Amino acid sequence: MSSLPAGLEQPITAFIRSLIGAGYSPRTVKASAVDLRQFAIFLHERGVEEIVDISRADVMAFAAALSDPGPVGTRSYARSTIGRKLSMVRSLLRFCEENGLLQSSPGEGVSSPKMPRRLPQVLTPDQVAQFLEAINGSKPLDLRDRALFELIYSSGLRCQEVLDLKLRDVSFDSCEVRALGKGRKVRVVPVGAIALGALERYLKEGRVRLAKGSTDEGHVFLSRTGRRLSSSDVQRRLARYLAVAGAPSGTSPHTLRHSFATHLLEGGADLRAIQELLGHSSLRTTQVYAHVSAAHLRKTYRHAHPRA
Repeated sequence: MSSLPAGLEQPITAFIRSLIGAGYSPRTVKASAVDLRQFAIFLHERGVEEIVDISRADVMAFAAALSDPGPVGTRSYARSTIGRKLSMVRSLLRFCEENGLLQSSPGEGVSSPKMPRRLPQVLTPDQVAQFLEAINGSKPLDLRDRALFELIYSSGLRCQEVLDLKLRDVSFDSCEVRALGKGRKVRVVPVGAIALGALERYLKEGRVRLAKGSTDEGHVFLSRTGRRLSSSDVQRRLARYLAVAGAPSGTSPHTLRHSFATHLLEGGADLRAIQELLGHSSLRTTQVYAHVSAAHLRKTYRHAHPRA
């Protein structure tokens, strides 16, 4: 931030340090720093050099500029990206208000663009089974991948949550894992028998071989070199199995999480229970699966009913 006025650089640096102190992931911290630097450059070019001089009009102008090529970039951004950047700006300004740097946050009331409702991609139970059964090797990486994807589908974990798991987070006695979710919130979720079996086999036959000479601090899923597994590794391995199983294009680790929630709903689970299992802070976020389930039922009806 050396090219920026101290009146903008110092509050942003303090905010980023607060994220680090709160235990946010390096990926989140890095993305936050990039978004806020972009905001600070925009302000500087508007002649705003102190955090106290930021107005609501400045925040709204930043939001408008993100939608069109201009001083904050050479291209327009997707609505989801604009929403993320504005959310970070509001968090910064709220932090400044809470720490006495602002009397009130000029970001309050500046809303993010409305997102179109998009139903998440979901696999059928048969497609999930076919995909998982395609991972049937006995090498350490095969055992690891089978356990990893079985666990995501069995417990509805986010990809990063499963990569953050440590050995101490897994309980075979109570058939559960302790997941660290968004906002550093911890939740305990059950694990099905099939996933537990795959996980136990991986730990006994696969991880012990991957961990030889490793300096990793106890993460469950390790790379070929014994280091903590990365999300890019997961995506690369997933693509390999998708090609074998013939799963629909666009399938991702998150597709397994969506499938987990949808299959629970179709099996009779209520939305509140699914909300807790997924770690959603709002029931509204979970309600999308009700729409997915309804869409699935309509598709099933059209295919199965003789006069549909």
